[in-house]
Amino acid sequence: MSRAASSASDNPRTGAGPVFFACVVVLVALNLRAFLTSSSPLLEPIRAATGIGFHAVALLTVLPMFAMGAVSLSGAAVGQRLGARGGIALGLGAIALACAGRYVAGGAAALLWSAALAGAGVGLVQALMPGVVKQAYPARLGLMTGLYSAAIMGGGGLGAMASPWLARAVGGEAQLDWHVGLAVWAVLAVVALATWLRGARQLPSASSSVRAADPSLDRAWLRCFGHRRAWLLALCFGLINGGYTSLVAWLPHYFHAERGWTAQQGGAVLALMTLAQVVGALTLPALARRGGQRDLRRWLVGALLAQLAGFAALGLALPVPAAVIAVVLGAGLGGAFSLCMVLALDHRPDPAQAGALAGFMQGVGFMIAALAPFVTGWVREQTGGFTMAWAYLAAVTVLLLPAVLRFDPRRYASATAGLFGVQAAPAPSPIEQARKA
Repeated sequence: MSRAASSASDNPRTGAGPVFFACVVVLVALNLRAFLTSSSPLLEPIRAATGIGFHAVALLTVLPMFAMGAVSLSGAAVGQRLGARGGIALGLGAIALACAGRYVAGGAAALLWSAALAGAGVGLVQALMPGVVKQAYPARLGLMTGLYSAAIMGGGGLGAMASPWLARAVGGEAQLDWHVGLAVWAVLAVVALATWLRGARQLPSASSSVRAADPSLDRAWLRCFGHRRAWLLALCFGLINGGYTSLVAWLPHYFHAERGWTAQQGGAVLALMTLAQVVGALTLPALARRGGQRDLRRWLVGALLAQLAGFAALGLALPVPAAVIAVVLGAGLGGAFSLCMVLALDHRPDPAQAGALAGFMQGVGFMIAALAPFVTGWVREQTGGFTMAWAYLAAVTVLLLPAVLRFDPRRYASATAGLFGVQAAPAPSPIEQARKA
């Protein structure tokens, strides 16, 4: 295919050129983690003002992750009824409303409800966006999925760094205005909503054509519950993201409580980690797909080994600068997240089917990941420190290494046989094999 033909095939037909639409996707993605990472660096002033307990603090991460997972499972069905344009707009509206509500939140209950609402909005966006990206950029799937994933991670870094800075700028050094630090992300969500409605104005607004073309997708997520490959993808995705959710919940607190750092310094480490996630999420899929390659296994193993090195450095208290640990962990986590997204989308050539499989992977996976801060927090409570919590995350990473080796692209068709009513292609005859040779 010529370069001109490739560019034409990548035209998303959304009412905007491919470059502008890519910028729209990035702006939307920036909203999917900023609200989550903004609370961790402000943990101490939030606890002092609301009286929220140490155990309940984990719910600020756990609740939105569970909501992301639950809504991601049914997001494809919502998208069929509202269209991708309307479904993603609804998700961004929920994020904006949740963040704005934090400006007047006076207690723990309001904070937790806002976290759940924002998580639901994120789940809806995450369920629909991978299918949109695959449909809009089929010839540059690795690059665009990496860009989308990198923007998600970048939003997390933005939240970790900017929220404590804004809280200090408005409230002063003595009394951080955590309300402003948490609520400011409503502005970004509103801007993203307006830009999305303009950039995606030609995406279908109703589902009749989609449902008629592929009626098997009406209850696609229920079909995935009975399929082994869908569960393997979800399990790997969930366990990988469990490391991310644990670090978002506890890494700034670890440096604050056990190393005596300030909230701003702890947030800076988390922001640096998410910056490294951006780089890993953007570069690894692009490198892995060079020359049309589809086998992502060695790249996934490399990303997992980077995570293992970071958790080992934390758990063993090695004399390694915190910045180095944050960069190694971030590169491994961001790269693995992005590669998992490409992995799910690669399993099915049809964008709607691939999007449904990716939605199930994210839905179940995020609910698995939501448990990790509870587990690591419980380990910290029982042992009095985070050493064994980091060791637990390192052990999970070791268990993931043999699991990711099962994703052989030559077996994607047989691995997804029966899913969405798809049957495995018959094996080629010896004559056909000889002919291809």
